[in-house]
Amino acid sequence: MKAITFIDRARLYVYAGNGGNGCASFRREKYIPHGGPDGGDGGRGGSVILRADKNVDSLLDLYYEPHRRAEHAGPGRGKQCTGRDGRDLRVKVPPGTLVRHEADGALVGELLADGQELVVARGGRGGLGNMHFATSSHRAPRECTPGTPGEQFILRLELKSIADIGLVGYPNAGKSTLLRALTAARPKVAAYPFTTLHPVIGTLELGDAESLRIADIPGLIDGAHRGVGLGHDFLRHIERTKLLVFVVDMAGVDGRDPSDDWDSLQRELELYNAELARRPGLVVANKMDLPEAEERLKDFRKKTKTRPIPISALAGEGVARLREELVRRWETLAGA
Repeated sequence: MKAITFIDRARLYVYAGNGGNGCASFRREKYIPHGGPDGGDGGRGGSVILRADKNVDSLLDLYYEPHRRAEHAGPGRGKQCTGRDGRDLRVKVPPGTLVRHEADGALVGELLADGQELVVARGGRGGLGNMHFATSSHRAPRECTPGTPGEQFILRLELKSIADIGLVGYPNAGKSTLLRALTAARPKVAAYPFTTLHPVIGTLELGDAESLRIADIPGLIDGAHRGVGLGHDFLRHIERTKLLVFVVDMAGVDGRDPSDDWDSLQRELELYNAELARRPGLVVANKMDLPEAEERLKDFRKKTKTRPIPISALAGEGVARLREELVRRWETLAGA
């Protein structure tokens, strides 16, 4: 069986700790015959907290260990001693994780930045000790209250990759090869479609400690907006990108027409999320090292009215120009 290495959706069962019970006790000391009630309160139960961690890139751990429990609190004790609080449980998730309740789909929250935290199940409150129930007419109360149970939920976690730039295109268009040429990322590259089955993110260094995160989004196919193939799994990963780079196989290696590919990509984005189709984009004409690509590029420009940047990601031709254009476009977006 093939090992699972990337999971971007998972069900999580969270159990917060119960609050500790209050204590009913009385002060017993020599020479103090009527010491009165001194039962302490129970402690607070531990909460379950999700924490975004930039070193985590998948929900794999939660897929294999979906049940997470925080610690129960200790009971109150005599001498007005409060019970020990239960330890909170912090669960690491990738930045970009969306959290919903499984029961009704209600949004709990999302974690976008490294270090951001979200309490998804709160620990129970501690019960009251009998010292709280003493009055002038009720000097020896034996009442105390139990701690409240911690919250328990079934959550649905969904990862939407956080990247500045998304590479979009049909299978085998050369997105993975381009990501290798632009960054130090090393996605799988092979001469057949769907070699990339999950988003791969690389970093384009800009200097002065600045960088851009570029995501290689797995290839789309017709009907992706309806979930055909892995449509929804792919498309939701580009929702948070600010700039889209459309990688088109200008040589038509798989017998596809580049103009038809462009039209289909635009249509799929529009049908899935109209805002995506209006997002700033850049067209890249890949595989220009192949002889048939030049003639197809002329036809592509006439039909689509676009000005693609011709490159060969495999040969490295035009990649430097593309890098410069990406930086220029990004600076324009950042200054807008």
